[in-house]
Formats: sequence, C-alpha cells, structure tokens
Amino acid sequence: MPVVRFLRRGPLARDRNLLITLGVLTLLIGGLAARVSTEWFSPSLLILITLVGGLQLRLRSLAMLLMCVLTALAYIGAVLGVNRIGLGLMVTIGFTAVLAALMARTRGKLGVQGLRGDAMLLELRDRLKSQSELPPLPKDWGAKVVLKQAGGSSFGGDFLVSMRDGDQLELALVDVSGKGVDAGTRALLLSGTFGGLLGSVDDFLQACNSYLHRQRGDEGFVTAVHLRLDLATGAYTITSAGHPPVVKLDAGTGNWEIASAKGVVLGVVPDLHCEADSGVLRKGDALLLYTDGLIEQPGRDIDAGLDRLLGEADRLLPLGFRDGARALVNSMASGHNDDCALVLIWRP
Repeated sequence: MPVVRFLRRGPLARDRNLLITLGVLTLLIGGLAARVSTEWFSPSLLILITLVGGLQLRLRSLAMLLMCVLTALAYIGAVLGVNRIGLGLMVTIGFTAVLAALMARTRGKLGVQGLRGDAMLLELRDRLKSQSELPPLPKDWGAKVVLKQAGGSSFGGDFLVSMRDGDQLELALVDVSGKGVDAGTRALLLSGTFGGLLGSVDDFLQACNSYLHRQRGDEGFVTAVHLRLDLATGAYTITSAGHPPVVKLDAGTGNWEIASAKGVVLGVVPDLHCEADSGVLRKGDALLLYTDGLIEQPGRDIDAGLDRLLGEADRLLPLGFRDGARALVNSMASGHNDDCALVLIWRP
C-alpha cells in the first residue's frame, strides 16, 4: 500500500512512473546484453528507450534516464569490451539523446505532455480551415474558396472569415505579411479576432485597424478586403485596406471591371479611411477576391500580374466557376512559392 500511494501521489506521478519503468528496462537490457546475449538483448534497444523518453518525459526526468543509458552502456563495455558495442552505435545513441533533449525542452516550454503539442497544432489547423469555409448560400448563388499555402504547409498567412445573417453575407479576406508557417501563427491569432468582429461592428476594417494599432511591437503589415453582400438584391459594398483590388465580371459585356475600393494597410494609422465601392451583382455576374500571392512575383510589375490574372480568368472560368477557380489558382501560383487565396462569388 505505501508503494501504491507513492506511485499515485502528486501531479507528476505519470512522469515519475514512466521514468522508473524506462530506467528499470534500460538497466535490465544492459544486464541481459552483458550476461546473456547481445543478439537477443541488443544495446540498440536503448535508442528506442531514449526516443520514448524524449517524447514523454520532462527534461529533468530525461536527464536521469540518460544516466541510466550511460550506466547500461558502461556495464556492457566493461563486461564484453567496448568493441562489442561499436562506434557507430555509440554515435547513434548520442545523436538520439541530443534529439530527445531538444524535444523534451520544447515540450517543457509548451507545458504539454507527450504528443499533445502536435495535437493542438492539428486542432488549430482544423479551426482555421473551418473558418475559411463560407456559410451555405441560397440555391441561386454560387461560391468557391481556394487556399494554397506556401510549400504545401497546413498553415499560412492568408485566411478568410465569413458570416451570414439572413440575406446579409459578410466576408473578409486577410493577408498577413510573411508566408507559410512563419505567418501561420499570426494568422491563427487574427482569424479568431477578426472572426469575432465580423458582423458585430458597423465599420469592420476600422475595428480591425484599431485592434492592430493597439498591439505593441513591429509584427509586419496586414491587408484585408471586406465584402458586404445582400443575397436578396445582389447589392454589395467593398472596402479595402491595402489589399489588391477586387474585380467584377460583368455578364452583359463579358469584361472584368476593377473595383475602386482602396485604403492603407491595417495597423499603420490610428484612424483608417477607406474609399468604398458598391454595385449590384446580376444574373451571370461574379466577384473575384484574391491575395497578392496570385499577382506578385519577383521581378514582375504588379499591374502585369493583374493583367495576367484577368487573362487566365477569361480562359479558365468560362469552363465553370467552381472548377475554374481551382485551376486559376494553380495556374497563377505555378513557378513561385507564396501563400495564395481566392474567393469567387457568382450569381448563376
């Protein structure tokens, strides 16, 4: 009973119990390898024990486990000779020990046990992905969202937040400076903040700007475009903060029209002034929102990138808006590595 109470006592009981188990197993392998057989009880099993310790133990407990590993290796070397262990195995165990210490140190900073840190990242990724999905639209409307992060990463600096209240649809496409995983942490933070502001304030971009302006430190710039759309009438209003211009397909003429909405990037000035653009989407019309990853490339003018985007849109979107949106992103993103996002809304 005293032993059972000792094993169950304290918040670190799991860590302590695992250390005891791995330590005893390590010493047992060392003794059996030295006295019975190195074929059945190979010293290379200590590599697996070290990895398990790196994934599950705290750094202090891992240090104690590594002492057990060194003791086992020293005992094997004393009984059988150092040559029976091999220089290659010693180097491998040493490298594994360093790797395990780095993993334990990182988990110690996060304050999580085992693989919980990876699970948290997966949960955050899924949350960001779910927020980037548009709410269900009436049958006489169509929409497609395409996000492509740099390097094939699950995280990136481009994200979408949206909400629908009756016939009122609001969405914001946001671009955080940087790309891939480097920008992903800020995107995760801002997606929650911007998602809470969307639909809760009259001037969405001004509220986002005020929030960013209150933050301390130079964390790079943020651009965004906000769309408010009446699904009953097709009337829309676009405001932009340093974001590439929205383009509209006029079904009557077959031409793409560039929206005049503009404004400075978010967080730079305390009072944001945006010039809005408004209009009406009729049957066959479409709105195209995108991030600069689709039109900016090193050594190429941004206007040339916009011209190429509209040219590719003329070629691909007539094949079908839903399939053409993905093809358009793949075509524009080929040849460079950057976060890309596209939102296409149309009225069949």
